[in-house]
Amino acid sequence: MAISLSAFARSKGISRPEKVKASGAYTSVDELVALEAIACDLTFLRKAPVRRLMAGRHESRMRGRGLSFEELREYLPGDDIRAIDWRVTARTGKPVVRVYDEEKDRPALVIVDQRMNMFFGSRRVMKSVAAAEVAALCAWRITALGDRVGGFVFGDETVDEVRPHRSRDAVIRFADVIVRHNTALNATSEVARGDEQLDLVLSTVANIAKHDHLIIVISDFDGHGLETRDMLLKLSAHNDVIAILIYDPFMLDLPRKGDIVVSGGAAQAEVQFGRGNVREAIDSFARKRGRALKAWQEDLGLPMLPISSAEEIAPQLRTMLGQLAWRQRRR
Repeated sequence: MAISLSAFARSKGISRPEKVKASGAYTSVDELVALEAIACDLTFLRKAPVRRLMAGRHESRMRGRGLSFEELREYLPGDDIRAIDWRVTARTGKPVVRVYDEEKDRPALVIVDQRMNMFFGSRRVMKSVAAAEVAALCAWRITALGDRVGGFVFGDETVDEVRPHRSRDAVIRFADVIVRHNTALNATSEVARGDEQLDLVLSTVANIAKHDHLIIVISDFDGHGLETRDMLLKLSAHNDVIAILIYDPFMLDLPRKGDIVVSGGAAQAEVQFGRGNVREAIDSFARKRGRALKAWQEDLGLPMLPISSAEEIAPQLRTMLGQLAWRQRRR
């Protein structure tokens, strides 16, 4: 779908609205584009913010022949002799080298879950729509900061890759891919559940993002396991990784009576919430799963930010990212 961002913004008179109207079951490119005006004050984790007016927006932990002087240290075997500071060497009588920080940009990869497990919602929007909104907000903010952004959008059967670029058109193309996956979701779909898709995408990302990437995983993490945990740990060793857990509060406050028909695509079942054992089993499953995901944050140091599909997304994301940045500054 071709769309002009500037023409769209002018026609809608967008400056910085408090919220963008969501349709509920599905989203659209127009709605995701309109989120640009809301994304202006989101703050993302940085390993080391640049404090000097030089090229590059982030300081790498790697050391090389860059522009930013870091320190003087004693010469070690294997050091480049061109790095020797001869004046200091003459003054101290020992060979001393100048060490520099290499400044570089930080490409971002946004991973968006659009499987059938995300096609659920009790209020406001489906989890799939909430994930799309989070992805768009992140992509707009990263682009505004001057970094390249791309990502992966995956369903139960297919995965689409969008290469990182630094432009508004690139974000709109990313939004279009998200919308194509989102609008393909259907309660009557007979597509088999893709429990392994999340791990598959994370494995692909690990082969691309060797170091110094920002990786944002947006999912309800359905089907996660030890392999998921291990791949996130591997990615976070040399990259900044943020996991955004999309959930629906219905699972945390189940009704005490009434029946509901649920579908996994090919099959349907009637869940009787009036039966205590049924309600308790679902509640136990949801809370056990939540504790397992929370443990990732505590054990791996991996930020796991919960976002409810029943509330406006931008205020939640702004609060969560703000708290994350505050915790990092306190360390």
